[in-house]
Amino acid sequence: MALNATDLAHRLARDAEAVCRHYLSNGRREGRYWLVGDVRNAPGRSLFVRLKGPESGKGAAGKWTDAATGDHGDLLDVIRESCGLADFRDVANEARHFLSLPRSEPEPDHGRQPSSAPAGSPESARRLFAMAQPISGTVVEAYLRNRGITALHGTGSLRFHPRCYYRPDAWSPTETWPAMIAAVTGLDGKITGAHRTWLDPSGRDKAAIDTPRRAMGNLLGNAVRFDVAHDVLAASEGIETMLSLRCVMPTMPMVAALSAAHLAAILFPATLRRLYIARDDDPAGDGALASLIDRANKAGIEVIALSPRLGDFNEDLRTLGIDALRAALRAQIAPEDVARFMELSA
Repeated sequence: MALNATDLAHRLARDAEAVCRHYLSNGRREGRYWLVGDVRNAPGRSLFVRLKGPESGKGAAGKWTDAATGDHGDLLDVIRESCGLADFRDVANEARHFLSLPRSEPEPDHGRQPSSAPAGSPESARRLFAMAQPISGTVVEAYLRNRGITALHGTGSLRFHPRCYYRPDAWSPTETWPAMIAAVTGLDGKITGAHRTWLDPSGRDKAAIDTPRRAMGNLLGNAVRFDVAHDVLAASEGIETMLSLRCVMPTMPMVAALSAAHLAAILFPATLRRLYIARDDDPAGDGALASLIDRANKAGIEVIALSPRLGDFNEDLRTLGIDALRAALRAQIAPEDVARFMELSA
């Protein structure tokens, strides 16, 4: 019979110190407790996990409390939060992997409060984003700087998760990698999805896996947003394309739609009057550009296409340099927007 959540939690608690050493590696043992900063494995001492005690009830092994927040839970919660697993099936399989138990479909546990949303749902995306942390000083910041992106203001839609769950396919073992988590939002600012970019731990490049980028949730019409748009907006497929443009147009509101098909379907703010489309130099980018121009013109919105000299604007930034990118964009955007949005100094 498949182990339910309570059974798995009890199995983990029997070897609580080993669980903590694996999933809360930034902490250390002190007496009967494991001390760490929080359940996501931040350095510190505010969260304490009881390493010894009865199987259940007061003082049970495996139970933890965060003195800074008042949050508490068991070792399944530690696995969920430290690995960034938004779906309970994934949490259970990770626990089974740690315990060297066969993977199986967990039965519903009506005695435990549900801890997950349906896989791939907007709620699952919101939980994943909430688990992540600001990018400053993390692998995400190193990755972006290695791609020539040094202007990281207004990037609250991006976060870092140190151990984001990755499964190559339904038959492969699960892995964890550092990841950039991007919030996909609607015009009202509500999170409808999330985009994951798994990274090499060094921050030099994306992770060496088959699909280092994946999205979840409701994407159609929505986007990763950098500032709130009113009358002017720039849009593109990629996050790195938009961040490259922000290096020389730091106050222009921008959105990344994440794919050519989704770029063609972005929703327009009611007050939008001018739309810049930063196209990628490929057939999919050409098709998205044509569709978006048609939609925008029908809505009475002026459209200006921005074309890179190479494959995309991040390639321009890395290969040609920021001064060349600034000069190319200055020649393409409307004169009034040069003074309004463009960073003219080197």
